[in-house]
Amino acid sequence: MSRHLVLRLASPLIAFGGEAIDNRGVIRDFPALSMLTGLIANALGWDRSEGVRHDALQRRLRMGAALEPGSRRLQDFQTAQLGAGDMGWTTSGQPEGRDGGANTYAGPHLRYRDYHADLRAWVVLQLRPAEEAPTLDDVALALDRPVRPLFIGRKPCLPSDRLVAGWLEADHLLGALQAVVARHGARAGDGWRAQWPDGEEGSVALGQRSDVCDERNWRSGLHGGWRSVREAVLNPAGGAA
Repeated sequence: MSRHLVLRLASPLIAFGGEAIDNRGVIRDFPALSMLTGLIANALGWDRSEGVRHDALQRRLRMGAALEPGSRRLQDFQTAQLGAGDMGWTTSGQPEGRDGGANTYAGPHLRYRDYHADLRAWVVLQLRPAEEAPTLDDVALALDRPVRPLFIGRKPCLPSDRLVAGWLEADHLLGALQAVVARHGARAGDGWRAQWPDGEEGSVALGQRSDVCDERNWRSGLHGGWRSVREAVLNPAGGAA
């Protein structure tokens, strides 16, 4: 049996960001490995320039996610006339300036941003090796008492409740997800979509396999790196579709 940290990601709007296409910010169905890495690093107070630490944390992180039914998607159209002297808010507490050329301020900025509305996602985490710092206990403490404000994917997506939802002992990540669905599924309805790493003990042949590109090279600042995952619909009574 292994110890798993359980997180509950809930907010009126959530953005599990995918690859941006021109001026449209698309979203994924499930939280990315890079997003969870950034969330934890932000809680610990790490600077984004600390690429080596971020990369090491991402390599150690093992995660599975299950989505409560009932959410929907929406698209936000954003327009803003920005000038050279305008400043932006950042989670570090330091205003962010603008340094574009004169022509970059001639017209308004137009953006389309996709969001999950009223989504509740449950995430189970392991760190391997478990004894290295930061440990899961360090992560849980940081998420409860973060050094900086936390957000779920994008800065407007502030958590509506405590992120840490407890601990679970389970044989593997899928077992932990099944325990979460069994415990909370009765009030949320049947049919929780779930995703976990392919090749995990106890779940090799279950669900549909696919490859996702959700890692980040934190030293270069670019996304890249594929990993294999499995996805299935988990039911509160047990089993998967």
